[in-house]
Amino acid sequence: MGNNYQMVAKTLFGFEPLLAKELRNLGAIDVREGVRSVSFYGDKGFMYKANLSLRTAIKVLKPIATFRVFSEDDLYREVNKLAWEKYLDANQTLAIDATVHSEKFSHSKYVALKSKDAIVDRFRDRTGERPGIDLDYPSLRINIHIEKKNCTVSLDSSGQSLHKRGYKSSTNIAPINEVLAAGMLLHSGWDGQCDFIDPMCGSGTILIEAAMIACNIPPNLNRKEFGFEKWKDWDEALFEKIQESVLKKVRDFHFTIKGYDKAPSAVHKAKDNIENANLSEFISVRHEDFFKTEKETERHLHMVFNPPYGERLSIDMPEFYKAIGDTLKQSYPGTHAWFITSNLEAIKHVGLRPSRKIKLFNGALESKLLKYEIYEGSKKAKKQDN
Repeated sequence: MGNNYQMVAKTLFGFEPLLAKELRNLGAIDVREGVRSVSFYGDKGFMYKANLSLRTAIKVLKPIATFRVFSEDDLYREVNKLAWEKYLDANQTLAIDATVHSEKFSHSKYVALKSKDAIVDRFRDRTGERPGIDLDYPSLRINIHIEKKNCTVSLDSSGQSLHKRGYKSSTNIAPINEVLAAGMLLHSGWDGQCDFIDPMCGSGTILIEAAMIACNIPPNLNRKEFGFEKWKDWDEALFEKIQESVLKKVRDFHFTIKGYDKAPSAVHKAKDNIENANLSEFISVRHEDFFKTEKETERHLHMVFNPPYGERLSIDMPEFYKAIGDTLKQSYPGTHAWFITSNLEAIKHVGLRPSRKIKLFNGALESKLLKYEIYEGSKKAKKQDN
């Protein structure tokens, strides 16, 4: 496989097939779905491309060692054995994220601490110096994953989570994670080939992700930095070349993307974020109460939204969801409407039968992404008579 090596992209529950498809489309080799993760092969340039281009990935990890661990001493010894000086200098900083699914190791923080000791001690024994710890912007972010007795040590090429796209200066009370928004859009089949609306747009995340999909803009173009930029083998010229090649694939968009919100403050925040993402020419946002609006186009309309939910906002749920159903039925003929909700009771009040239900998680909340197909009714005929 030449210069190719294995990598693992982490994602949210229910997005594994979407991420696998994204990776195949980018040109990854030997793509395999796991649980909240997809493994694949590629070279350094592909690692740069994956971080820039993947919409549904949270991290791109590069495994450097796998071993079996039966005790804390095993963990310390195996991590200490690795040639960390290949990746880090004694005067640099590190941070460790650990995930643990094991009876033997129950605390991820303790596993992270033990691994940190093993790395720091190796440097101290060899150089008399030790790397520092920087949890926010380390020179090297390391991932330790223990599954039963198997431990995988990886370098985190992304640095901060890839949902931090770099365009959000402001959020509203219940913001939606960018990766979740992108995954919802891809699940909904959104491809930029019709008009789009988010009628409860909050700070604009779904609108921005929708525009980036429609125009094939790499989602992480606005990020300040990636983890791999501090690696010893960082190749800036290669990164710029990759960036140029992904930008060449940006395409035109010939439809409209609209957002409504009934809170003026949300509209203001959405406009700020859209401007940060350099997408103002594609997206318009207005101060509107969805329940008092109607479809503004004769063409097919694709709708995706994240209605407010009772966890953080006080709303009469049955009434609210009934109003969603009524508005769709009466005012939005010829629309495919998708929304996510963690209030599984409230779905019953929509008064429409969903044609699809997909189980997802919004943070820790089990949620459903629902599709409602609203057909052309008699409304159109009525308008023509007037």
